[in-house]
Amino acid sequence: MQVSSLNEVKVYSLSCGKSLPEWLSDRKKRALQKKDVDVRRRIELIQDFEMPTVCTTIKVSKDGQYILATGTYKPRVRCYDTYQLSLKFERCLDSEVVTFETLSDDYSKIVFLHNDRYIEFHSQSGFYYKTRIPKFGRDFSYHYPSCDLYFVGASSEVYRLNLEQGRYLNPLQTDAAENNVCDINSVHGLFATGTVEGRVECWDPRTRGRVGLLDCALSSVTADSEINSLPTISALKFHGALTMAVGTSTGQVLLYDLRSDKPLLVKDHRYGLPIKSLHFQESLDLVLSADSRVIKMWNKNSGKIFTSLEPEHDINDVCLYPNSGMLFTANETPKMGVYYIPVLGPAPRWCSFLDNLTEELEENPESTVYDDYKFVTKRDLENLGLTHLIGSPFLRAYMHGFFMDIRLYHKVKLMVNPFAYEEYRKDKIRQKIEETRAQRVQLKKLPKVNKELALKLIEEEEEKQNSARRKKAKSLPNILTDDRFKVMFENPDFQVDEESEEFRLLNPLVSKLTEKRKKKLRLLEQQEHQDQEEEEEPEGKPSDAESSESSDDEKAWVEEVRRQRRLLQQEERAKRQQQLREDRQTVLKPQFYEIKAGEEFRSFKDSATKQKLMNKTLEDRLKLEAEKGALSVSDTTVGSKQLTFTLRRSEQQKRQQEAEKLHRQERKALRRSAGHLKSRRRKGRPFH
Repeated sequence: MQVSSLNEVKVYSLSCGKSLPEWLSDRKKRALQKKDVDVRRRIELIQDFEMPTVCTTIKVSKDGQYILATGTYKPRVRCYDTYQLSLKFERCLDSEVVTFETLSDDYSKIVFLHNDRYIEFHSQSGFYYKTRIPKFGRDFSYHYPSCDLYFVGASSEVYRLNLEQGRYLNPLQTDAAENNVCDINSVHGLFATGTVEGRVECWDPRTRGRVGLLDCALSSVTADSEINSLPTISALKFHGALTMAVGTSTGQVLLYDLRSDKPLLVKDHRYGLPIKSLHFQESLDLVLSADSRVIKMWNKNSGKIFTSLEPEHDINDVCLYPNSGMLFTANETPKMGVYYIPVLGPAPRWCSFLDNLTEELEENPESTVYDDYKFVTKRDLENLGLTHLIGSPFLRAYMHGFFMDIRLYHKVKLMVNPFAYEEYRKDKIRQKIEETRAQRVQLKKLPKVNKELALKLIEEEEEKQNSARRKKAKSLPNILTDDRFKVMFENPDFQVDEESEEFRLLNPLVSKLTEKRKKKLRLLEQQEHQDQEEEEEPEGKPSDAESSESSDDEKAWVEEVRRQRRLLQQEERAKRQQQLREDRQTVLKPQFYEIKAGEEFRSFKDSATKQKLMNKTLEDRLKLEAEKGALSVSDTTVGSKQLTFTLRRSEQQKRQQEAEKLHRQERKALRRSAGHLKSRRRKGRPFH
């Protein structure tokens, strides 16, 4: 069990702690409890209170005896009996559950809305009936006086299923493109649905007519809010006869009085995440609003934060146990969250021992969430030299000081102590020497691909380390030790082509440097075959030969650049001359062309023929194209060629076309005109 405190409100997390596997025997479990303190201190309120992978929704029955939860994988529903503190039954389903509702006081009548448009009815014995709605559903509500189920989803219509008659009724036609959530007021039966346009439409089930429309998207935008998209309605909850809470997809919660179209209060979560759940707590006049990251409890009259709760994993659903301080969460993790907040109310009757347990914990202030933290003041931070950490995650402000990790505190205090710091410095120097030794031995074994590049990187790394030691700065990591660039020194396809023009232009001194690296490569290859002891030279002091070579490189920089440019120009001139010789040989060679049947070659300047052809009618041009054959080539005005293809007909198609033509002529000859027939209808009399 873990205890956290915010605004002097203690929250007890009963689901924290290590979970033991089911296949362990009782003897091994007892042995683990004796050895591990975390296992011994954990509280398993309900046995097997988890899902195989993820829990999506969680609800409590109206009598408070049963807790029902749905999750994956495979899709299933689990029912827990609070009187027995264990799992009562489990049923696997065909598809994932979007939401569900208990129609009875216990678990005997349950309705499930699946993500494949199916609606399942379950009784106490199991599966009872299944039906389907026209569009994908997102939420539904049950109207007890009329026994109607209202389904909203990816449609402008609200589908009504009457459970007494067992048939669908005429749907309610809304003005929205899609509807996300819905709820029914338990006092007067008003039905409300939240749309993707950011509006809430209220309907009267008695007259099946719309009685109100609220534009929540416009009201949620305040002066200090940052909104990048259109706020849609993601949560909806009634409280009493006149209060309604609306959650948006941009993280705002709006409280409305049904007698006014203006919100009483707009509360922003400041995370920009959709509101997933809304609940009211009557005893303290609190609103519990939750997104995927945090659960916030705030006063519904002033909007002042009462406390907040941040689980480790994303939240899918929140359920508040009625008339108590117990809170259940469905998370993106197998374990379902169980939290107890004594300020909200007493513990439920089936776990009344929690009250005594929390009272004992409050009497003993040692076991709090701050055991692993050290409280320091601003003066202590100045003495430790950690004032630059103010505002960072390493320090958490609390009252007149800060909380910091106890390990960081001990580490910094040892560094501040001069005697301890000397020992610490010697240890660090010894570690650095060991690391450099190991690294040098490892770098002697060059890779098979890009050996010269690897040697160049090794030299640069040594120079960086020497400069970092002189300047007491941190050296940057090398790509030779980075796994992301491992393929570059293993795959031959990544071999650098040193003869390419780009490589030579980017590396004007590559010839001289290559010779030096080749010499070094030969020396390293000889050292790999010999086992000799390593003798380190003083760091930061290069040898005389290396210093003279570096000075020679600096003096010869301009000459090397000019020589490389001259070489490149000579190669370019040689390529041009070779290309000219090849072009002349190609021009002097006679060229022969074969004229195939059906092709026509016309001159580009034959404009008179083109003009005559353009003056002809479309019928004449089509006949001319048909006479040309299957392929005709013509010149266009821009100098390109235009090809026309005609599909050839088979002999059978030609015979069939001739027969149809003869048949039409025979019908035309036998057809008699009906112009001599006159109508016998007279004006004013009906025709019989």
